[in-house]
Amino acid sequence: MDWYPLWNSLRIAALSSILVFFSGIFCAYYVARLPRVIKGVLDVILTLPMVLPPTVCGYFLILVFGVKRPIGMLLDSIGFRFVMTWYGGILAAAVVAFPLMYRTARGAFESFDETLAYSGQTLGLSNTYIFWRVRMPYCRQGILAGLVLAFARALGEYGATSMLIGYTPGRTATISTSVYQYWRTNDEKNAMIWVLINLAISAIVLLTVNLLEKRNGKAGAVK
Repeated sequence: MDWYPLWNSLRIAALSSILVFFSGIFCAYYVARLPRVIKGVLDVILTLPMVLPPTVCGYFLILVFGVKRPIGMLLDSIGFRFVMTWYGGILAAAVVAFPLMYRTARGAFESFDETLAYSGQTLGLSNTYIFWRVRMPYCRQGILAGLVLAFARALGEYGATSMLIGYTPGRTATISTSVYQYWRTNDEKNAMIWVLINLAISAIVLLTVNLLEKRNGKAGAVK
């Protein structure tokens, strides 16, 4: 059995999760501190991929990064393209998974007790130190839950991924695209194998999120 779809899906999900982890925290931290009106507008824009059909997200990615588009042509001229390449799946997965990380991190930052930051400032601590050593540990459970959800979303992504990178065995195949291809060719056995693998991974992810939420609840009760 060819295990490439599993390996490819895991690396795409892992790398896109790293990307949305930092970008999601950055956006969540600064958006949470903005005035209500501006925050509302940016919140809609940053959360839009979560409610749009994945195929629509994939269509917009093709419009931007397609080989016949200005950005796509520029990237292709230096030997780099997102279309029909496995690392293009990182971009597609990151776009659809970003809102989960962003919204979860924003909620964690908004629940942060700002008096802790003010206390650190009176002690002469820098904002960078307060962010990484005070704010992040305080919000870690929510942020970790968002990261796990983003990983799960990226792992199961099909619509945007299939439109941007397609399905090429040994090159761009993922678990989701393999399930569709095996089903389309009446290979029920292999389709079911990948379905069960995806179910097992999803169950582990949900269990992890539940454990994080329980730990967060206990920590809140102690405080």
